[in-house]
Amino acid sequence: MSINRRTLVALAGAATFLGAGGGAFAQAWPTKPIRVIVPFPPGGGTDIIAREVTQKVAGSTGWTFVIENKPGAGGNLGVDAVAKSPADGYTIVLGQTSNLAINPTLYAKMPYDSQKDLAPIVRVADAPLVMVTATTSPYKTLADAIGAAKAKPGAVNFASPGNGTVAHLTSELFQKAAGIKTQHVPYKGAAQALTDVISGTVELYMSSVPTLLGQIKQGKLRPLAVTSAKRVDDLPNVPTINESGFKGFDAVTWFGFLAPAGTPKDVITKLNAEFNKALQQPDLRKKLGDEGADAVGGTPEQFAALIKEEIPRWGKVVKDSGARID
Repeated sequence: MSINRRTLVALAGAATFLGAGGGAFAQAWPTKPIRVIVPFPPGGGTDIIAREVTQKVAGSTGWTFVIENKPGAGGNLGVDAVAKSPADGYTIVLGQTSNLAINPTLYAKMPYDSQKDLAPIVRVADAPLVMVTATTSPYKTLADAIGAAKAKPGAVNFASPGNGTVAHLTSELFQKAAGIKTQHVPYKGAAQALTDVISGTVELYMSSVPTLLGQIKQGKLRPLAVTSAKRVDDLPNVPTINESGFKGFDAVTWFGFLAPAGTPKDVITKLNAEFNKALQQPDLRKKLGDEGADAVGGTPEQFAALIKEEIPRWGKVVKDSGARID
């Protein structure tokens, strides 16, 4: 046998060995806890969804998930930590609309690329927003608020939890659809905004359903419309913007798990399968529903397509609104 032939045989054997080893690795995974980065503080919607879903998967598989909250820069710090982690399947993140689709345009400089540096696993849930006013407000319906804004352009106040947030940009989308212009009042979070809208200091406010549901049920806030294409189970009598004369209006916050780019496809497939099984379970769907979120599921490719579609969509809204963070 010539030396060239010997070399070829040796290389072929090595390739076979490595291939078998790679397959064995994929079959054995996971052999240690999976770190789940939540890019927001504990107790918020993203944190609750991450814990509920991973707990359900852990119960059926025996896998161990360790939640790590890493807030900052609108979620960018946590997502970036995952983007720069080893692509071995042991670090994932629960990203959402803001840090994957809005921030690429909102921030002058991004530490990661949503599409190149991350591998989508599964879209977990969607959460609609709700537009509210104080129960003492003269606005009884969405049409009342639109009428007031048209009568005095720029005079009606419209608050949000922060500049460039999903709530702020969704309100901008609504104003464009309705042909109105209001005065945006950004707050640093929901607490002070809630106080001011309940007291009537600001007239309109938009935030997630879970954030406002308690005050709505207590009679402190009057819901005018929800932003999803269909009505929300927790607010069955509240119309959608879509059915209120603005056909096709649909804006929600979506959430999904992602891993570092380059994570083995077999691992992504395994994670996707278990997350999808969990999201089909009635008890988990109810728990997410109680938080104002709808369980979704689907393939990694579908989630990747959503991100690709949403970046230019929200990017245009960011540019039109003038919002910018340097």
